Amino acid sequence: MIELLNVHKAFGRHKVLDGVSFQVPEGSSLVIMGPSGTGKSVLLKHIIGLLRPDQGDVIVEGRSVPSLTDRELRSLRRDMGYLFQHGALINWLSVFDNVALPLRETTRLSETEVRERVDQVLEMVQLLDHGKKLPSEISGGMQKRVGLARALVTQPRLILYDEPEAGLDPGMSISISNVIRELQAKLNMTSVVVTHSMTCARLTGDRLAVFDQGRFIAEGVPDEVFQSDHPRVRDFLGDSPALQT
Repeated sequence: MIELLNVHKAFGRHKVLDGVSFQVPEGSSLVIMGPSGTGKSVLLKHIIGLLRPDQGDVIVEGRSVPSLTDRELRSLRRDMGYLFQHGALINWLSVFDNVALPLRETTRLSETEVRERVDQVLEMVQLLDHGKKLPSEISGGMQKRVGLARALVTQPRLILYDEPEAGLDPGMSISISNVIRELQAKLNMTSVVVTHSMTCARLTGDRLAVFDQGRFIAEGVPDEVFQSDHPRVRDFLGDSPALQT
């Protein structure tokens, strides 16, 4: 389970998080939407322990993240996957080696065990036949799926997605959203998805929260939030990618 309790964060005089509280029950998914530059990615960085709150607490798997030592934080992160907005693949490594990297760096698995684990997740994201290719030799949608496979290869209980549909055309956005939803159901992971796409939100989220000016201004099941009459929610949704399904 993931829980934020009255979290505040400022950078200089700029307040980014203003008393944020939310809970993501085990095995469920929360989608966070909101205008650019409002602090959505900052929320993810608090969950994974890259940032510490000025006030409040972040609870992951029953542990207070800000209170963890560096060693404890590394241990917690082994239970967490993170899909970066732009994939963050290493250009000179093959698809296989990009996915294998977390296992080779953070575990003592044999190379045989690494290969079995990598092949398993590449099959999950339908890329098993592309393991020898370089990132430059596959499409943007495939690169996203490689990033997803790398996030899954350590068998995390929690996974964080930072705009998984960014840079993809509408068809690819739907495809990656469907993959995320299918894996969520199959693996029963707890997940937080930051996105600008209402399509992605509808397909991947059990619940949806709209974030603006440092706090949530609407929260509920996606279809309820899409019908919200809150003026700032309406303004934001009017600027978001259309509800394409």
